[in-house]
Amino acid sequence: MKLAKSLLAATVLVGSLTGATIAQDKVTIGVSVPAADHGWTGGVNYFAQQAIERLSATYPNVEFVFASAPDAPKQIGDIEDMVATRGIDALVILPGDPDAMTSAIKQVKDAGKFVTVVDRQLSIDGVENLYVAGDNPGLGANAAAYFKEALPEGGNIVILRGLPIPIDQQRFDGFMGGIEGTNITVLDDEFANWNRDDGFKVMQDFLTRFPDIKGVWTQDDDISLGAIEAIKQAGREGDMFVVGGAGMQQILQAVKAGDPLTPIDVSYSPAMIATAIELTTSHFTGGIQVAGRYILDSTVITPDNVDEFLDADSPF
Repeated sequence: MKLAKSLLAATVLVGSLTGATIAQDKVTIGVSVPAADHGWTGGVNYFAQQAIERLSATYPNVEFVFASAPDAPKQIGDIEDMVATRGIDALVILPGDPDAMTSAIKQVKDAGKFVTVVDRQLSIDGVENLYVAGDNPGLGANAAAYFKEALPEGGNIVILRGLPIPIDQQRFDGFMGGIEGTNITVLDDEFANWNRDDGFKVMQDFLTRFPDIKGVWTQDDDISLGAIEAIKQAGREGDMFVVGGAGMQQILQAVKAGDPLTPIDVSYSPAMIATAIELTTSHFTGGIQVAGRYILDSTVITPDNVDEFLDADSPF
């Protein structure tokens, strides 16, 4: 996904001068993200800081306060500090643990700050002014459509899930709804925590227990890398295919090369954090009303369109 296209689409879709805020002389925007504990969150950190650098140069009257945190308590402490000592006017946050952080984020909103939540939904509806995310149900449904095409007669598959939070459930429900009525059998599903090492361990367990696996849905490219390593070590790469999600460059290169083990991918770009920061900034600098929901498409990435998603500068 190209950021310029994303921002243009966002402005067209949600921009309106009706009820617009008056641009302020000085604006401080806090940006809070999880620490880069795997590839996707590493991409989030990269694209957030890239957007901050670009927007700081464009809007000298906008100051950004950036923080990354390894866990929910530290992230809560960061945003409390942003309100108490840095006097932020707005918060852009990708909550590492949305359930644990909902109350703290609501306090920021109750203090009169503009709140943009990215990717992970809070446990209370309506806390945020703006929600920016990928199409999680669509990610699952698009993967399911490929499984139906690749396994027209049916077959056994396994599923490696992310974390037990709402966006994982949305992906899982989208996938299960997509294969409903087919002869595709899900042998088991287990959480792999969006982690390469856990993906390796879970896939090893599946390979030990199930001699016949035709397809693997990981819903995440970090998990895919671990699962692929387990499959190769077991010498079973000719037996099955793996479909992940997010658009990791390493996976996309395999798709481009026509690797039968990774025939497609489904987009869910960490650059969504940059879209969220740009939209929030435009709310103050341009008087643009951006409140609402902005959902980025989850696109099936094949050898035919993979060049649109390859980015040599991306760390993810």
